[in-house]
Amino acid sequence: MKLNKIAQIVGANDSNVPSVEINWLLTDSRSLSFPVESLFFAIHTARNNGHNYIAELYQQNLRYFVVSEMHPEFEKMTDAVFLKVEDSLKALQALAVAHRNAFDIPVIGITGSNGKTVVKEWLYQLLHTDYVITRSPRSYNSQIGVPLSVWALSESTQLGIFEAGISEPHEMKRLQPIIRPTIGIFTNLGDAHQENFSGLKQKCEEKLQLFDQSEVLVYCSDNKLVEISIAQSAFKGVFFSWGKSDKATVQIVQKEKTVSSTKVVLKYNAVESSVTIPFTDDASIENALQCVAVMLYLGLKTAEIAKRILLLEAVAMRLEVKEGVRDCLIINDSYNSDLNSLSIALDFLNQQATAKKLSKTLILSDILQSGQTSDELYKTVSGLVHNKNVQRIIGIGSEISKHADIFELVDKTFFEQTEDFLKSPILRELKNEIILLKGSRTYHFEDISEKLELVTHETTLEVNLNALIDNLNYFRAKLRPETKIMCMVKAFAYGSGAVEVARTLQHHRCDYLAVAVADEGAELRREGIRIPIVVMNPEKGSFGMIFDNKLEPEIYSFRLLDAFIASAEKLGLTDYPIHIKIDSGMHRLGFEPKNMEELLTRLKNQNQVKVRSVFSHLSGSDEAKFDSFTKQQIDTFTDCADQLSGAFSHNIMRHILNSAGIERFSEYQFDMVRLGIGHYGISSLPDVKLKQVCALKTIILQIKTVKAGETVGYSRKGIVNEDKRIAIIPIGYADGFDRKLGNGGGEVLVNGKRAKVIGNVCMDLVMIDVTNVEANEGDSVEIFGDNLTISEVAGWLKTIPYEVLTSVSRRVKRVYFQE
Repeated sequence: MKLNKIAQIVGANDSNVPSVEINWLLTDSRSLSFPVESLFFAIHTARNNGHNYIAELYQQNLRYFVVSEMHPEFEKMTDAVFLKVEDSLKALQALAVAHRNAFDIPVIGITGSNGKTVVKEWLYQLLHTDYVITRSPRSYNSQIGVPLSVWALSESTQLGIFEAGISEPHEMKRLQPIIRPTIGIFTNLGDAHQENFSGLKQKCEEKLQLFDQSEVLVYCSDNKLVEISIAQSAFKGVFFSWGKSDKATVQIVQKEKTVSSTKVVLKYNAVESSVTIPFTDDASIENALQCVAVMLYLGLKTAEIAKRILLLEAVAMRLEVKEGVRDCLIINDSYNSDLNSLSIALDFLNQQATAKKLSKTLILSDILQSGQTSDELYKTVSGLVHNKNVQRIIGIGSEISKHADIFELVDKTFFEQTEDFLKSPILRELKNEIILLKGSRTYHFEDISEKLELVTHETTLEVNLNALIDNLNYFRAKLRPETKIMCMVKAFAYGSGAVEVARTLQHHRCDYLAVAVADEGAELRREGIRIPIVVMNPEKGSFGMIFDNKLEPEIYSFRLLDAFIASAEKLGLTDYPIHIKIDSGMHRLGFEPKNMEELLTRLKNQNQVKVRSVFSHLSGSDEAKFDSFTKQQIDTFTDCADQLSGAFSHNIMRHILNSAGIERFSEYQFDMVRLGIGHYGISSLPDVKLKQVCALKTIILQIKTVKAGETVGYSRKGIVNEDKRIAIIPIGYADGFDRKLGNGGGEVLVNGKRAKVIGNVCMDLVMIDVTNVEANEGDSVEIFGDNLTISEVAGWLKTIPYEVLTSVSRRVKRVYFQE
């Protein structure tokens, strides 16, 4: 769209706006690819301000900006164009509405508590041979994500599929005109994002606003609250329901599960037919049936629907980072294969590569069903590759191979088929690289992944980086915009891997990190972490490492203070930042209130160190019975902090709240808070369900039948009173699976069913009872995660979640992923 037309749409009536072509909309300064064709919307949120990144983007040759405030430095950017509006986010949404209105095509809008992304991707799998489809990349369903998704509609688009998510009232009203679906899908209703609604009924009614102007609404009538809410809504289109009731448009007559699939008999227009869904879990069956209903509405024959449904493939909704052969890192993304998702994946590649200082390689297949000519498509792909500084591209497919000459200034190799690449010596030459696998499903890039991934211990700790940031933002929402956050990454980031966690927190603009010892901080510096790092337990022998890596020590005693001042003096350092700890009642480390006068005297009589912050630690902020003592601690700390601040002219930050403190005493947030266990999904409030960041998983190595009267494991502790099926899994106390979980003390999850531990826990193996569980060798086993929480495991062990997390051995491979 021309920039002068955009100016009119967003209400920035400036006659001097040029008529340049804008192809890319940008809301994140880190995602710039095509500066000449991009327009940046500087969005002001509670925690950040996009206007602060305009100078950085200007340096990268971006010249077009939508702003809601004018900063003095903008006046120096004489060749930049600033479209001044009242609200940049509303301007972005208004532009998306105008763009959507230019298309008279069917558009599917999807909302619900769960399953939105899977239904969207499955509809793409099922319908991409019938239509040129534009769809939301990944899970772009927010107030910003939806307009960016709809902007991708082009002249070649024949069908749009967009998802919409909300977390509070009134948000759907803004998304409805942007998507304006002609076909609506309501997936289901659950308690996700429930905290901002008075109840499920209100949330249901809010979500239903997406379909105000839809021609048809597809939904499951078995959910009575959804059924009632839809019946009472102002919806005037066609109800296309499916469910067990004979009143449903599509009646589910019978469901029959086998080991690997589910046969569903359904009746539509008084005619029975059947489909076989290649999944057995209830969520996948429900998502597949939503797709069946949509295809029936679109007029596809039942025989053709059955044929397509049988070929459904699981949706990998995450970018996984895994160790590869020859010191490579592998990012596997076979989720979306289009320009938008490629740009997102390349941003993630850059984020990982920058810190690890690895060269960047893209293995890319033909991009199918783009709606563009091949020349246009691969010219844009080449631009992305160049602007994201990819050093090597390996193209697989006939179309991308035909356009090899378009890719300039990059090491390039092309193959017609995946099999050709797998036979090539280039596969074995890849080393010290971070490799993004981005392939359409028909190219079977899982075969490439299998060759490149380092085969190690089959027990893994999956770390969900999206959940980490969602939890960070949950706590951020309780703070003033100016309050800083110090994130704890000590003890290997509570077992989840300090480097990856720190890199993600830095990327999302955390203010401070905290480690236990200097070695941990030095490792983060080596891996490219630049933000301030506090060392909570500095030792005299580590002072040199602290200075060399610009780490900031916690000072809690006169002995430590004198020693650190002396070391700084030897190096000729002045005003080196330190953080003073006050013992306000926990009686662990820290200066006591009676020490304040002497402390102030010593600090004033030197210039080697400068106090950057003063802090203390609450001992019982997570329990209401200690609230009076917590407030006493805060009063004691405030008095000491006042004395310290009053003695110096510079600003000294204050912080006392930990994770539980942020939730329960946010009025005492002072200048900064310290977030620890809250990152990883542990809340102090019983009605709050944070996202689980870590999931410990393994597989079944072997299954055997043990006869009644025999025993299992060391010391014959596992007594079998009747014939049992016993599964052996490769995890033991050397991996962090506590011996107290043996002999029925703990359980694991296999295919959604719980299985008790039988016999003693071994160093490397555990035996579980799967007599009543449908299990096979090779099946995945959840030790803890989304379905079996860390808190529950901690309860069995009579300990706390911290210990469960930090006990996971380093020999357990960490797998990081981003949705």
